[in-house]
Amino acid sequence: ILKVFKSLHRTRQEVFKSDTRALEAARQKINEEFRNNQDETSEEKIKELLKIASDVEVILRTSVIQAVHTDSDKI
Repeated sequence: ILKVFKSLHRTRQEVFKSDTRALEAARQKINEEFRNNQDETSEEKIKELLKIASDVEVILRTSVIQAVHTDSDKI
């Protein structure tokens, strides 16, 4: 569980680097989701939640695009 948690935070830092608002929002969401499920005891449910977390990490790495505004008519 801790491995997936740390992996999500590392991915968050890579994907949203230099975007403090997105970094903070992602940090809060990751922490909130793990905190909301910290008392889960069902092994099946825990496996399902870990699968979801791993899927989210893959989506962040492969699907999120951060644009940088460089000029008035360029991104």
